[in-house]
Amino acid sequence: MGRHRVRRLMRLMGLRAIYQEPRTSQPHPAHKIYPYLLRSLAVTKANQVWCTDITYIPIKRDFLYLVAIMDWYSRKVLSWRLSNTMAVDFCVEALAEALMLHGRPEIFNTDQGSQFTSVDFANVLKEHGIKISMDGKGRWRDNVLIERLWRSLKYECVYLQAFERGVQARHQIGAWLGFYNHHRPHSTFNGQTPDEVYNKIQIYEGPAPHKWKDAA
Repeated sequence: MGRHRVRRLMRLMGLRAIYQEPRTSQPHPAHKIYPYLLRSLAVTKANQVWCTDITYIPIKRDFLYLVAIMDWYSRKVLSWRLSNTMAVDFCVEALAEALMLHGRPEIFNTDQGSQFTSVDFANVLKEHGIKISMDGKGRWRDNVLIERLWRSLKYECVYLQAFERGVQARHQIGAWLGFYNHHRPHSTFNGQTPDEVYNKIQIYEGPAPHKWKDAA
């Protein structure tokens, strides 16, 4: 008996696994959806396009939610926030910090999650004269760069640490993101780090460990 037959029989009997399954990109029917502006666009410089996304971070008996703002060209993480709810506030805080520290992009790309289509989030972008771009429905590839960030973060940090508390998660995630920006070489840029590319620095003279060391 193969897995396809087992799957069919389980479906017929109504049997399925029961587990907590967070969904981080829930659309809101009353919110405006903006067109995707990055198709065929050549992104050639830092601060031309920023993007964002939310992912879940498992901790013992619960989940936290992580949002990050990333520069599309350099892959640098400009700001991030960790929250125990999916309210829009932590996303707006991360956006405000990125704008304060790094100026503003020409285009800001998100998925169609209700946090990003909300009036609060969209108004911050409009007030700064930023064009709003949104992925097509169900098209995760439209925001693939930040999806790759999540994959690296989870396999190199989150899954290895098995966080028990939010304080531990915040500390270790902050340490990994610092390593990612400042020391982790990126194959797309011939071994340069996101920080070097974002700041147009050709040679980084600081320490460059070959792998991340946790912040314990």
